[in-house]
Amino acid sequence: MLRTNIVMPIDEMIEMLPVRLATKLKVKTDQIKTWKVFKRSIDARKQPIMYNYTIDFEVSDEARLLKTNKSLLKVEYYVFEPVTGVSMEKRPVVIGFGPAGMFASYYLALSGQKPIIIERGEMVDERKKSVESFWEGGPLNPNSNVQFGEGGAGTFSDGKLTTRSKDQRARFIFEKLVELGAPEDILIDQKPHVGTDLLTGIVKNLREEIKTLGGSFYFNETFEKLLIDKDQVKGVVTDKQTIETDHVFLAIGHSARSTVKALYGQGIQMSAKPFAMGLRIEHPRTMIDKCQYGASADNPKLGAAEYSVKAKHEDRSVYSFCMCPGGHVVNASSEPEHLVVNGMSYHKRDAENSNSALLVSITPDDFESDHPLAGFKLQETLESRAYSIGKDNGAPIQTVGDFLNDKMTTNLGNVNPSITPLVHYTNFNDWMPQYICDALKMALPVMGRQVKGFDRADAILTGVETRSSSPVRIVRDEFMCSVSTKGLYPIGEGAGYAGGITSSAVDGLAAVDFLLKKMSV
Repeated sequence: MLRTNIVMPIDEMIEMLPVRLATKLKVKTDQIKTWKVFKRSIDARKQPIMYNYTIDFEVSDEARLLKTNKSLLKVEYYVFEPVTGVSMEKRPVVIGFGPAGMFASYYLALSGQKPIIIERGEMVDERKKSVESFWEGGPLNPNSNVQFGEGGAGTFSDGKLTTRSKDQRARFIFEKLVELGAPEDILIDQKPHVGTDLLTGIVKNLREEIKTLGGSFYFNETFEKLLIDKDQVKGVVTDKQTIETDHVFLAIGHSARSTVKALYGQGIQMSAKPFAMGLRIEHPRTMIDKCQYGASADNPKLGAAEYSVKAKHEDRSVYSFCMCPGGHVVNASSEPEHLVVNGMSYHKRDAENSNSALLVSITPDDFESDHPLAGFKLQETLESRAYSIGKDNGAPIQTVGDFLNDKMTTNLGNVNPSITPLVHYTNFNDWMPQYICDALKMALPVMGRQVKGFDRADAILTGVETRSSSPVRIVRDEFMCSVSTKGLYPIGEGAGYAGGITSSAVDGLAAVDFLLKKMSV
């Protein structure tokens, strides 16, 4: 199999690809035995907007073509081969069923280990009702919300699968997601996404497959502590039962602060790590589309446009994160009297606004102490302030113009906030850390030069965004096992080793792979 790139206008029929490929190779079309699109990206740097296709193909006289065309690559597809034929004496336990826990559980089930999955939140359909009720002004369920419950925090997001990880197991994960109901485009798009509306069905389908493979689920059940004997895991205790096991995969997510605190109290080794905090920013989707795509903004093949902006302020990075084209800002709180926001999109990405987090880098030097969990206090302090200003599940908002001019917002322009049910005007300069406000004030005009209108006066800032990643890392060794407790495998975002759906899923898969390969030797 050979690989090359073909660039052609987005409106050109995909059936023209083999013709263009033959022209590039200087061969007849009937000499191309097979072809398929491996990756597809959009090049919108100038008009007309182009698709950049990575094409894999088989052709007659391959050896001659490789000699005469230096741009061709010979490729072999990676095939993930699960380890089988290994048996654990006791059933493994997976704590949490977000991306890391889902794929750790799936691999364990696939290899015949019959995992036991403990999830503090509800099954996804019931969870969806709890979340939507909260967004309409109902009470917060601290155990089942945007952060906790079947599918994890990623279920109520954009379903973005973009990752910096080069781990080839990501392809296996994408193929499995398609099998479970995700659109096939995620296999080829450079920036794949699924959408919250489709993720709920995918999560259910994976749960049912794990059950058919012998896995067991316990929802609405909270992990409380590990049973440990001589630095070896011997079991887990929940609020409903005790389970004996020699292997625990800890996939708790980046918001399970009470769980991390309990584990720290048991002597599990942890360290503070850098993370980021800031606000959500919203603009009209049509503005972003026009800025990114120009005259082609209304082309249905393009959909809602994405952006990535960044700046530096002294020694801090300021950057957009988890950009949600045609999406909503949502209340993502998980603790009473604390408020945190996030972004979410449905698969069509057709909402009025586009939004993203606007984050400022935070390091342990910003913490009040050198305690491993000191970053939690910084998050909690800011979330508590936001709640006290928001009141009644409302969210504090401010226009960009008022933020830059350090004054309280009293009225809005042409951009309407998407968060529900309530908003409260504020001046973030009065109560957010000065170093965050200073960095954002410097960055916004810079970003306005990167994306025209980004710093428009009536763009909406909503606060606060504190959960982009965990400020704590549960220290593990080269085999992904806790350095302090044998049989404990901290995985995913909550362990401090991943960022996003794909990298978390890969992390869960990798931890099981390490263990099974070690056991098979």
